[in-house]
Amino acid sequence: MQIVQINNANAAAKAMQEIGVTSRGVEIMVEKALFQAIRLERVDTRAANILKQTMLSQGAEAAVSAATINLAAPYTDVLVLATVAQLRRAIPRLQEQPWGLKAVAKELEEYINGIMA
Repeated sequence: MQIVQINNANAAAKAMQEIGVTSRGVEIMVEKALFQAIRLERVDTRAANILKQTMLSQGAEAAVSAATINLAAPYTDVLVLATVAQLRRAIPRLQEQPWGLKAVAKELEEYINGIMA
């Protein structure tokens, strides 16, 4: 067994090419190989609840403070744990939501576009 460190799209593509994955296969899978841990600060707790549910619906995760579920605090930091592919699928759903999630979606989209360039 060998642990492969994949930190960017080029490393993901190279690891796949080394084992004989087709170019189309690499294209399909590269975003699934890029795991991201993104901390969002001062997210409205109402939005954090929606964000968590959206990420869970994509097979990803969003860690929030214990005060989020019952809205005991107005804001929480959120730790989003997802692949680039999962984030891409979540963004359109977040763009439709209130409480600052349109801005979160835009920020996530800009981040993804930057790392995939």
